[in-house]
Amino acid sequence: MKLRQCLGFALLALLSSTALAVEHLKMSTTTSTDNSGLLAVLNPAFEKKYNVQVDVIAVGTGKALKIGSNGDVDIVFVHAPEAELRYMQAGDFTDRTAVMHNDFVIVGPASDPANIAQAENAAGAFIRIANAKAGFVSRGDDSGTHKKEKALWENAGIEPSGSWHIAAGQGMGAVLKIADEKQAYALTDRGTQIAYAEKMDLKVLFEGDEVMFNPYHIMAVNPAKHDHVNYDLAKKYIDFVAGPEGQKIIRDFRMHEQQLFHPDAISE
Repeated sequence: MKLRQCLGFALLALLSSTALAVEHLKMSTTTSTDNSGLLAVLNPAFEKKYNVQVDVIAVGTGKALKIGSNGDVDIVFVHAPEAELRYMQAGDFTDRTAVMHNDFVIVGPASDPANIAQAENAAGAFIRIANAKAGFVSRGDDSGTHKKEKALWENAGIEPSGSWHIAAGQGMGAVLKIADEKQAYALTDRGTQIAYAEKMDLKVLFEGDEVMFNPYHIMAVNPAKHDHVNYDLAKKYIDFVAGPEGQKIIRDFRMHEQQLFHPDAISE
């Protein structure tokens, strides 16, 4: 009996040590990749292939980049090209790789009180919202979507203020829920809009302006600045998502029979 118990303890110890030995890849990313459901499909395929675990911190892009620049993660997966390039020039990241794209759209109540569906471009849509003082829920969190929103307001020559403009300071999914409750407008990436389409009454009312293009890139934290990061595993992840297997997962990922993202590393 004692021998059997000893063997049992030894087996448990072995299993525990094996579990502890699994490598972890720490990723900071935008809420849109998480809220859309993409990472729930993409990451398990990578984990199975390399017997690792991906630990995800989903926040606004600005915060995701800051976390990466501090060396608190191994890799960042974001969608704010200008900000990304500034960090690259500062030497915080390396191996920047285009992964996929979709676009931004403006959603709002079906009644469309600001009549943005008739706007000729995104700036015109924002001018109509401001002139009508129609409710607009902003991310307000320095995310990639918030950066795009601020650029669109600037293009429209407007600095939004007043009770109609609500800075939520939350992720994309939460913003859509708030906008839906208030029957207000919001700027969102198409991936999250599709994922939430059946959970809200808001409709896509403006789309198609080329300035609303939304590219996603992935970057490894520079090991020359932070020698503790797992650069080798980060590079494997980059090669995976930009390779045939990862790009196929991205291309085939659909909700409500709609494609959420379009692969950029390999042609569709």
